[in-house]
Parts: sequence; C-alpha cells; structure tokens
Amino acid sequence: MLGEDGTAAGPADSVSDLAAAVAEREARQAPRWVWAATEEIYPGLLARLTVRPARCHDLKLVESLLLAHEERYGLPRALGAAWARLRGLPVPDDPPDGGPDDQPVLFAADRQRLPAGTDPLVAVAAVHADQQRRIALAEHPDRMRLLCAAESAGALAAAEMTYDGLPWSAAAHDELLTGMLGPRPTGGGTRPKLLGELAGQIQEALGRQVNPDSPAQLLPAFARVGVQIASTRSYVLREVEHPAAALLLRYKELSRIHSAHGWAWREQWAPAGRFRPEYVVGGVVSGRWATRGGGALQIPRSLRAAVVADPEHRLVVADAGQLEPRVLAAMSGDDGLARAAAEGDLYAALARTAFDGDRQRAKLGLLGAMYGQTSGEVRPLLDVLHRRFPDAMRLVESAARTGEAGGVVRSRLGRTSPPPSRDRQDMTDGDARAWGRFTRNFVIQASAAEWALAMMASLRRRLTALGDGGNSGAGPRLVFFLHDEIIVHTPEEQVQAVESAVAESADEARCLVFGRTPVLFPLETHTVRCYADAK
Repeated sequence: MLGEDGTAAGPADSVSDLAAAVAEREARQAPRWVWAATEEIYPGLLARLTVRPARCHDLKLVESLLLAHEERYGLPRALGAAWARLRGLPVPDDPPDGGPDDQPVLFAADRQRLPAGTDPLVAVAAVHADQQRRIALAEHPDRMRLLCAAESAGALAAAEMTYDGLPWSAAAHDELLTGMLGPRPTGGGTRPKLLGELAGQIQEALGRQVNPDSPAQLLPAFARVGVQIASTRSYVLREVEHPAAALLLRYKELSRIHSAHGWAWREQWAPAGRFRPEYVVGGVVSGRWATRGGGALQIPRSLRAAVVADPEHRLVVADAGQLEPRVLAAMSGDDGLARAAAEGDLYAALARTAFDGDRQRAKLGLLGAMYGQTSGEVRPLLDVLHRRFPDAMRLVESAARTGEAGGVVRSRLGRTSPPPSRDRQDMTDGDARAWGRFTRNFVIQASAAEWALAMMASLRRRLTALGDGGNSGAGPRLVFFLHDEIIVHTPEEQVQAVESAVAESADEARCLVFGRTPVLFPLETHTVRCYADAK
C-alpha cells in the first residue's frame, strides 16, 4: 500500500496468484495500481481477471511525460532507469519490447535492469514517490496529475481493446478482397488476378517490360515516353496525364490493400473473428497513439464493411467532428471563436461571423492558422482571423514563434514538445519556420489528444458500470480508438445506455481538460451493425 505522497503505507503482501489477488483487491477497494509498465504487465493478467482494474499509475508512461516536462530528453523511461537516476547509479537502457511471463509480477520486465540485491517493490515505491514529488513541481500540478492519470488509463484501455478485439468478419473480408483483387492467389508471391492485369496494362502503356513495384524501373520507363518525374509517389503521379500514371495509381492502391490488409494480414491479426492490433499509447510526440502491429490506425474505408457486430449486438461509432478548432477555441478563451464553437458546425458559424457566409473560406483560413499555411490564398483569410479572433490567433502565433526560436511548448495539461533536432544557431530560416509550424500545431493536437484520452477513460468507467466489470463479455466493450473516433461493441438492449454514456463522457472530458468553457465537443454517433454504415 502507498500513501497519496507515494510513500509506503503498509507491509507488502505475498500472493501465489497475482490475477486473483488483483481482482479481489479491486472489488474490495478499487485502488490505483502502481506498476512498472501497463503494456508489459496487464496483457498477461487480463485473461485471468474476473474484475478489471479501474485505475493505474504507469511508471514508464509517467516518467516519459515528466522527463519531457523537465526538458530532459532522450533518457530511458523504464523502472530500472528511473531507479538508477534516483540512486545516482549507471542508467541502463530501456528493456526491449516484449510480452509478459505466464504468471507476471508488477516489475517483471525491469527486474533484470535493477542492481543486484535491489528489492523491486522498494524501487517501485521510490520511483512512484519521486514522480509524485515532480508532478507537484510542474507548472500546473493539477493538470499534470490529470494528464498522468489519463495516459495511464489509456494504457489500460489499449490492452483491453487488444484482448477483446474488434469484430471482424472473414466472409465479408473475403468478399471485399475478391471484388477488388480477384480470387486469392494460390502460389506464394503470386499477384492476385486484378493486380496482374493492371501490371500488364502498365507495361503495355509504357511499351516495355517493367515491374510496377520498382521505382528504379518505372522512372526510366516513364522518361522514355516523354514523362520526366522525380518519383513514383502518388501525389506526383496525380499530376501526370499519361495513361500509365492512372493505371499505376490504381495498382498502388490495390497493392497496398493486398499487402497491408489482405488475406495474409487477416490470418495474422484477425483470426477467429477478432482484429487484435497492438496499440502504442503516446506513440507520437503529440500524445496520439501509434500501433506496433496490425495497422489499426490505417484501416481503409473500402474494408470497413468487414467490421461486423456479433449476432444480437451493435456497434456504437462516435466521432468528434472539428475537434482541433474546438480545442483552439477552448484553449485560447477567444470569445468570438468560442461562440462559433458553441454551435453544431463551427465552420458555418465562423463563415457567418467573418467570411460573408463562405464556409470553405472559413475552414481554409482556420486550418491555415493551425497548421502554419500563411501564403497564397490563405494570407487574406488569416488577416480576417487576426482582426476578428485575436486571442485564438495570438495563441498559435506565440507557439510558432517559440518553436522558431528553438523553444518548447506545452499542451493544455502539460505535455511538452521535443526540441528541434539541431541547435537554434544551426537552423536555417527554413528549418526555423518548419519547426514553428510543428509547435503551432503541437499545442492544439496534443491538447486534442488529451481530451480524447479523458473521454475514453470516462467512457471506460461508464461501460464497466453497464457490464460485469470482468471478462465474460456480457456487457459493452470499447473495441476501437482512432484519434477522435471510438467504437463500442454492445448488446442490442444496451445501445441507448451506451449512447448516453458516450455523450456524458465527451462532456466530462471537456470540463476536466478545459474547465469552465462554453465550447462544446459534440460527438456524431451512429449505431450500426456494420462499420461501413457509420457515415
């Protein structure tokens, strides 16, 4: 047991079955579990838990947040490294990624990284206490505490989504792939029928034998027909009028589906009717998630029809529209932009206020302000925004100037941007402007990621209350997360309760992250049997 300040508040318990002990203690006390790294420990516990933990403190994720906030970059984050820093000992590298043992312990992944003779529980308690001390020293301690809690809750949700899996219909997937590519090839390395036909058409259009997967062959082939291109990237090919370019674009699109989400992919990542990707919480510097395998964040729209709910179940799909502009309005406290964000369509409201009803110009101008596009047709739109919404524009411009000067910026809750890859004095003007565009958007994107984390943590708590809190699968499950979109797989009779839980969670996250703001964060929610129907 640990006290609020992280110090030990009782003796250690020795148990023979960790999963049973965790479930029993969770049901009795609902504590916040402190452990080395959720991704290394929790997956091995999940299959044996009858009650899932409501909260945890992930030492590795929190250490990463605190090191960045303290502007100590490039340091190992794992328990062994954090303990060594505390003791003034040589710091080991982080252990390689890997799964837990069959019967995990709370510090298994880092046991070998601790100096011989070190009690791992002592190390866990000491690092946790040190992190509590450092959180209290943050610029905004309450916000940093919330960020650490939300990041840790995200790690629990990520492991559970991998365990529960996104419903995936092999029959629907086969039908989609066959329609796009032709029947599944029987020989290893053989192209599907439609890809083979496209390859032949590309060769015919270029007048020679060429491998459509080889830029080294394609570039001179295009040159021989009078088309000089620097690469075969899609954005380059879209500007080429030669018929081979359109054929190659189609080939690349279908080839990507075949390699990234084809039959072999399903056998590895979506067996037995469930897609189980490996999420990486905070895998992007802005706090957005990444994936270590499975490509969950890049499921093509053309394959969404393969995501089909189980019998007597539905998918509740919720998407936060116009999230980043709303975050800018809430962060900046700009009255005018907040009034626009209080309506359903922020861009339409902005158009009525400042752009003579032209929604496209309003959208182009605001996105240009957030992403750093300041020239061409955007320039006069930015001038309008500066006059009408000075507080919002001041926030993004200040972040950009800080980045150009080689400084760091922080999100709403305190996630800190990395420094430029080179010293300010070594940066060219172009480098500085590029980094300014990064920091300009970092404050918005990172804060949007925090809202999404808080929303997901709140929703996870509500879904647990609607189910049995364990692994029976009897209740609704959060099964997919993509930046600002979530999917809940739920029994039909609980659809209405889940829809209410989603709306309540979005509003709770708004209040937690941004406080008393009139800015709304509405979620567009669709209840469907098939993901493709959520339009």
